[in-house]
Amino acid sequence: MATADGSNAEIDTRLFITVSGPPGCGATTLCKRLADAMGCPYVSGGDIFRELADDRDMSLNQLTAEADGSDEIDRALDRRLQQIAEKWGMANKPFILESRLAGWLAGERADLRIWLDAPEDVRLERIDDRGETDAEMRVREVSEAGRYQSYYEIDIGNQTFYDLQINTARWSKHGVFSLVRTAIEEYDPEVDEGAFSTPTLEP
Repeated sequence: MATADGSNAEIDTRLFITVSGPPGCGATTLCKRLADAMGCPYVSGGDIFRELADDRDMSLNQLTAEADGSDEIDRALDRRLQQIAEKWGMANKPFILESRLAGWLAGERADLRIWLDAPEDVRLERIDDRGETDAEMRVREVSEAGRYQSYYEIDIGNQTFYDLQINTARWSKHGVFSLVRTAIEEYDPEVDEGAFSTPTLEP
């Protein structure tokens, strides 16, 4: 049942949506709420990365350090995410893919590509309960950006091809959800004049 503000109302859509952003941007919170409203699954690159760390009995910081020394881990993760994007891109069903490279990996398959961000001090406060220190978060961001550039010649700071960019520090969690909800519900493919193109990645 929907609440007075409509926050629990279902979203009738078949869009394939990607959500990206740095640690602490609010992507997980948004994706869980969207998946519930859309009645669809979502896959998080962060969860898969954490599973890789658990499988190897390593901390996130240790796995990040290992990934710095070899492209095997990153490419395996990206191949898996790309396979998921290919599967859902052809399914004509609602789906959400969340990772730093989700918009790139999904490419033309994605119907709506979203980038979330917030000032660093806000993001640091949000990750307090994740077992990752401020320094570790900064190291991870720099490390990932360097690897993306090295492997794929991707500048993670280039957000020009995203359809929607939101500073999640400016609105409440519900406010961010409402903004994205409106974008989804107001999307009409018949008046869509075209998304920005993205290069094809080959993990």
